[in-house]
Amino acid sequence: MKKSEKLRELFKKDKIIKIVGAHDGLGAKLVERNGFDGVWASGLEISTSFAVPDSSILTMSQYLERSCEMNESITIPVVADCDTGYGNTNNVIHMVKKYEAANIAAVCIEDKLFPKMNSFVPGKQELASIAEFVGKIMAAKSAQEDENFMVFARVEALIAGWGIDEAIKRANAYVDASADAILIHSKAKDISEIKEFCRRWNKRAPLIVVPTTYPLPHVEEMAEMGIKMIIYANHCIRAAIKAVNKVLKVIKSGKNLKTIDKSIVSMNTVFELQGMSRLKEADKLYLKKELSDIKVIIPAAGDPSYEESLEDIVKDYPIAILDINGKSILQRNVETLSRLRLYDITVITGYNSEKFKLEGVTYLNNADFENTSLVDSIMLVRDSLNSRTLIIFSDVLFEKSIIKKLLHTSSDIVLLMNSSMPRKDSSIDYIVAKKDPIKGERKMFQEKENEILQIGKDMDPQKAKFEYIGISYFSKKGIAIFKDAYRQQKSKIELPEQRKHFLQIIQKIIDKGVSVYGIEVNSGWIEIRNFENYKLAHSFFMDM
Repeated sequence: MKKSEKLRELFKKDKIIKIVGAHDGLGAKLVERNGFDGVWASGLEISTSFAVPDSSILTMSQYLERSCEMNESITIPVVADCDTGYGNTNNVIHMVKKYEAANIAAVCIEDKLFPKMNSFVPGKQELASIAEFVGKIMAAKSAQEDENFMVFARVEALIAGWGIDEAIKRANAYVDASADAILIHSKAKDISEIKEFCRRWNKRAPLIVVPTTYPLPHVEEMAEMGIKMIIYANHCIRAAIKAVNKVLKVIKSGKNLKTIDKSIVSMNTVFELQGMSRLKEADKLYLKKELSDIKVIIPAAGDPSYEESLEDIVKDYPIAILDINGKSILQRNVETLSRLRLYDITVITGYNSEKFKLEGVTYLNNADFENTSLVDSIMLVRDSLNSRTLIIFSDVLFEKSIIKKLLHTSSDIVLLMNSSMPRKDSSIDYIVAKKDPIKGERKMFQEKENEILQIGKDMDPQKAKFEYIGISYFSKKGIAIFKDAYRQQKSKIELPEQRKHFLQIIQKIIDKGVSVYGIEVNSGWIEIRNFENYKLAHSFFMDM
């Protein structure tokens, strides 16, 4: 059903229609979500959003663009406030064709002279002659092609102080000219003026009111008065201005931002209003790109208290959710992966698993994390590991550029590695590769993959020129090889330190003659293995 037809149907029903003013897509969406029948594309709100007076300063194109923006964000009808029709009858004809083509349900024009002045600005209001405005109404109705499209005539006689008799005379003339409804406008402080107009109106056309300055009686009483539609024309922008000013004052005062938490919505609410979840679902359904089948596994089950310098910080707190200037390690990494359109992310939890609350990922709990290794955690999802897979250790922060290097490889098993300093350190996962590190200025290409000969913790740092940084890629064939090596190795090995088991599995694969490659990266990542790393990570994200 077209929105013009929806609006027509509302006028046929035995209830008062309630619509609310907005000036952009977000405002329109909020109106719809709060259960109103339609949106008023308010001239006052739109001009205010541009920070210019509501006095025919903006062009029709600017108003139309905003109306379209609102209309496209909602399913309920939009009624456009079109001032005086943006000029003479020729302008009105052009206006109707444009708004109707944009699927706007109705337009409302007022019987003032162009350029108009907002009705609530003190001072004299200049009205067009009845003959001139009747010509505009007839031109508008002649121009429309959709029989359901509506044209509302806004009577400003009460605003101008010309009295009830003049308002009645004008309203009748506009109905004779085929106006679909009459908007009777008043800036009185009470409803008596509107009541008197309704009492004397002969109900030849539906009545619309705009309660900006006067209170309204109960809905049933309004129905008895003959009112069909109420337009709450500018309440939202007035509420927004007050709320934003309140928050800005708190921010300017330098007080703790926690004091404004109850005055603002969460980022999740913002994303939800943006339709972020629909975008992600659409990506999954329709973006049949080379990355769409990649699974990301982040094992984060282990107890991080192995590092004495982090012991107090990570007490009862998984390292993956350590705060780095306002966002956890996990949140920063998930956001980076999302920018690469990698959404199939599984996080394996264990130690204090209840602390993991980030949305947008799948959680799987390793209840026996104290007696199992990192690879055992990964293998909890082995039944679904049937496609390309990224395995990312939970204590690594990374930029998307280094993940891209892995995603463009054609090899089956590829690890990211960094050239290491020749020092003995139990936290380093050493790698011996066929080629030495690249010297000088580095540009990493696919052909720079370096075959790994040996990987582990217990080797001579002088011999090992690289360290594994905790990020690896497996093709569909590669992850099958990894799973098979796990099955063969699991029963033969004593429980190792969390990461050590992973390195042993990779070494077992190499020993079987399968080629495992490394890509050297010298920037774009940091591993949070000690307090110095933690401080350094904070300095990297100072401006985030």
